Amino acid sequence: MEKKKTKVILVVVALLAISSGVFAQPQVAVGIKAGANFATLDVSDPGTTYDNRTGWHGGGFVLFKFGKIGIQPELLFSQQGSTFKYSGSPDLESNFSYMNVPIILKLYTVAGINLQAGPQFGFLTSAKMETVDGSGKITEEDIKSDLKGSDFSVALGVGWDLPFGLTVDGRYNLGLSDINDSTGESVKNQVWQVSVGYKLFKFGDK
Repeated sequence: MEKKKTKVILVVVALLAISSGVFAQPQVAVGIKAGANFATLDVSDPGTTYDNRTGWHGGGFVLFKFGKIGIQPELLFSQQGSTFKYSGSPDLESNFSYMNVPIILKLYTVAGINLQAGPQFGFLTSAKMETVDGSGKITEEDIKSDLKGSDFSVALGVGWDLPFGLTVDGRYNLGLSDINDSTGESVKNQVWQVSVGYKLFKFGDK
């Protein structure tokens, strides 16, 4: 897994270096973005059913655009986790919060439409899970110590840079890291995101 991570990072860095060498003066934009998360967990546990949990994400980005190529680092707070249900239980939730750092390569096609791909590094800030006690009462437990403090994903998506600084993104973040830090099944994050953004400042050539 570490070799795969290293290869992805090296590819992104190489693309950035090539782009910087080919295009002399990039356009730089600084903006904010926010939107909805539809998150679930990929868990190797046949006795439990996992479904999407709706949350939100928000933060900022910097876009370095070199002609038809863009590099966009972001810093996003992200609500993740899943709803789940096992035999005889009501619907329960696991609520995970991350600070995510995607580094997105954007390939522009026509009219501001762009294809997106890149690595995402996540840092766990909180993790809680609902459980059912012997009386059937639902309680919430802090399970942060049972999870790893970091996560690694690959982000794939499509976006549209509209006039007047508006942006729209649809993205899928496929977790590659097992975030379970205790014994038992493998647990990986899977998150669909829909975002709306706005470029606050722009510098350089149009």
